[in-house]
Amino acid sequence: MSEPVIVGQLGAVYGIKGWLKVNSYTDQPDGIFDYQPWLIKEGKGWREIRVTGWKRHNKALICKLDGIDQREEAQALTGADIAVNGDAFPALPEDQFYWRDLIGCRVRNLQGYDFGLVAQLMETGSNDVLVVKANANDAFGQRERLIPFLEEQVIKSVNLEDKIIDIDWDPDF
Repeated sequence: MSEPVIVGQLGAVYGIKGWLKVNSYTDQPDGIFDYQPWLIKEGKGWREIRVTGWKRHNKALICKLDGIDQREEAQALTGADIAVNGDAFPALPEDQFYWRDLIGCRVRNLQGYDFGLVAQLMETGSNDVLVVKANANDAFGQRERLIPFLEEQVIKSVNLEDKIIDIDWDPDF
């Protein structure tokens, strides 16, 4: 089993029969229900649970979880992360990757300057952005850099096997 991937979060209780609101992080919000079973974060571990029903309510999504039949039981799950097994996602062509695959990659420019590691990605509307946490010994005193994820223009290569992203980008002087 691969590492769990967080795809959403359980929100507030809805009604008295154990239904919960769902905050989906998937591109299509209701796509979160395509993945079964869910893994719900409990303490330091994950608990497998099945969705037995879901529906749209106004602009929100609500769901019914197997074995959760009362408001009090559902209340205990509010705010819990929803994850799925990473193997649940379809394989991508060789030149494509999931954001999660880029987290932890080392970023370096064509001159060999090491910018640090990808901590996260942000969607800005015009293009995605790598959030790179600099090394402690960064010569320019930067703690974090935002580097546009523009393939061919800025991103020259992504090597997931070695976890290295090569970029055409000069450090801030």
